[in-house]
Amino acid sequence: MQTAMIAAAAPLAGAGALAQTPKKKLGVALCGLGGLSTNQIAPALQKTRHCELVGVVSSDRQKSKQWQTKYNIPDRNVYTYDTIEKMIDNPDIDIVYVVTPNALHLDHSVAAAKAGKHVFCEKPMEITVERCQKMIDACKKADRLLGVAYRCQTEPHHLECIRIAREKELGNIKMIEGGFGISVGDPNQWRLKHSLSGGGALMDVGIYLLQATRYITGEEPVMVTALESKTDAKKFAEVDETMTWTSTFPSGVVAYCGASFNTALMSRFNVQTDRGSFGMEPAFNYGGLKGHRSDGKPLDFPQVDQFATELDDFARCILENKPTRVSGEEGMQDVKILTAIYESARTGKAVKI
Repeated sequence: MQTAMIAAAAPLAGAGALAQTPKKKLGVALCGLGGLSTNQIAPALQKTRHCELVGVVSSDRQKSKQWQTKYNIPDRNVYTYDTIEKMIDNPDIDIVYVVTPNALHLDHSVAAAKAGKHVFCEKPMEITVERCQKMIDACKKADRLLGVAYRCQTEPHHLECIRIAREKELGNIKMIEGGFGISVGDPNQWRLKHSLSGGGALMDVGIYLLQATRYITGEEPVMVTALESKTDAKKFAEVDETMTWTSTFPSGVVAYCGASFNTALMSRFNVQTDRGSFGMEPAFNYGGLKGHRSDGKPLDFPQVDQFATELDDFARCILENKPTRVSGEEGMQDVKILTAIYESARTGKAVKI
């Protein structure tokens, strides 16, 4: 892989780079005030150096009022999903962070771009490649930056794993194995409705493993095979409960991956090389991440607020007028591969990419 993933091999911007960054903070409006915004993103925005929470977008007026009180948000910075384009007259807001269900990302991102705002969008970027392309086109037409919230790409343990791989510190990669599973809970949530989510475990948590295999190898898979399984056909009637897949890369590396919505927490990956191994467990949690190396050297860094680091990284790209490693093209590539995995599971055949 020769695009944004190679850039991810660089560590977080160092102290010197940060010192040269303009002090101006960019205003962020959160579009969608569900659990992720409430419990993770809004608190992270209280820690960021280069951006701040200044606005909200929600169809729930009572919820917006609560956010206004908690975060001192003025009435002029409160919008509904139908009034996003009116932000065009609001200089307080620079970035719209789209945190709505997957199949709504296109509409909200396009509206934000038309309002002249940069767009940061939760993953997966959208539910089809075609819808991803429309998001990219809208932001390019508006000359606004589009980024996808791949928080692991600014997390120190993951960046160190990329460095180990690039520098072949433990030899050439031969295979990757990993899993990400959660117990998804509420059977009525939008993640279990195909029209809103576009898929289940693979789309929601499997994408982290897909990302990891791409940025660890620095390559794009050329073929995938997949198998879907269910133990609770009623709860997971519309989406995949568990998906396992293999990805084959141009170098011959093979990745064996699994994602589930119906397990105790599973969050890991291991990279096997010709001279040892390295990886992480837990690998994809919001905190408490741990790395390991077969040679006994430490793979340990201070824990960071991953939502704060990804937002600051995106803000720096805007302030310094440079591309983002988590571009719309990067997000669309994942959706292309996810689509191929679903096709393989449906047909029972290997799918070339």
